[in-house]
Amino acid sequence: MSKTSLTIKVPGKLMIAGEFAVLEPHHKLVVMAVNRFVYATIEESHENFLTLENFNLNHITWDYENSNINVHANDDRIRFAKDAMTIALNFLEENSITTGGFSLKVKSELDDISGVKYGLGSSAAVVTSIIAAILKKYLPNPSASLIFKLAAISHVKTQGNGSGADVAASSYGGMLKYASFQAEWLKEMYRNANSLMELLEENWSYLSVHPVSLPENVHICIGWTGNPASTAKLVDKVLKLKQNNTSQFGQFLDDSAKAVTHFYQGMQQNDIDLLLSGVKKNRQALSTVGNNTNVDIETPLLGKLCDLAEQFGGAGKPSGAGGGDCGIAFMPSKEKAKDLFRAWEAAGIKPLDIELYGTGASTISSSYH
Repeated sequence: MSKTSLTIKVPGKLMIAGEFAVLEPHHKLVVMAVNRFVYATIEESHENFLTLENFNLNHITWDYENSNINVHANDDRIRFAKDAMTIALNFLEENSITTGGFSLKVKSELDDISGVKYGLGSSAAVVTSIIAAILKKYLPNPSASLIFKLAAISHVKTQGNGSGADVAASSYGGMLKYASFQAEWLKEMYRNANSLMELLEENWSYLSVHPVSLPENVHICIGWTGNPASTAKLVDKVLKLKQNNTSQFGQFLDDSAKAVTHFYQGMQQNDIDLLLSGVKKNRQALSTVGNNTNVDIETPLLGKLCDLAEQFGGAGKPSGAGGGDCGIAFMPSKEKAKDLFRAWEAAGIKPLDIELYGTGASTISSSYH
């Protein structure tokens, strides 16, 4: 008896603390999975089809020859899906697992119904959904670690950079304390490895992934300020500081590390004041590095979002690379969170109905014959 159809869902992410610094070896970041999802449905089929609903790319044919996916469409937006399918099928091939034909349909609900992008990590979640769907169809219970590592390899292969924290959130779910595998290391290892199995069995010495949890009475508030930002461009500008002013960049890394440590210890010790102190320190570190690089990480509206959080007894900061998109606040009670949402709305900030989601890539339906 085999699964003929399988649908999995994968959560998006929001970065909480440690942005930019996580791109450097051994620097920690806290990231959380959120209850907005990408869905991937894989179904046995006589013909190979790929559908990416959000791009209106439907029933595109593909084939797998000489360990490579060929997608019969000239559209650059397919590349993340193409590489993810290739990596998943390469892995199965190395393990002598044959797949036969299948159709794959991917649909994202990470963004607003109107198409507004909230910065919840679409390409990483799409890649993770494809890897997870193919593995879950042809393997008994693939681990979150396997899904994560294959999705990380695929995402770095396509994008060329990134911390992989978004892939980790989509793979594992929940809230994670994370140190990156280092994209340059992974690219080099992928180029030189004789097989995916060899790379998977390597010691990913820079990588660490640990689940963490907030104190019960801390409430997360997420607000959208508009102006979707280009993470890649902002990251490039901030990382130029590494060449242009090593002392300023070193100070930023130190400040970020202290902020993440305070935030993490506040979680561990159930010390809300320490946790909020970490958020404020991280906001300051991001603001300073933004000023030093002429990058508007904390836009005026993100600044307002954070100031209002502090006014109501909490703390807020930009989430991710900043420059617009989402800000995140931590409030000491449900009442304060409600007060903050009202104040945000009055200031032109859109409160989002987004919450922590505790599960990574998971099966939501399957049929057998």
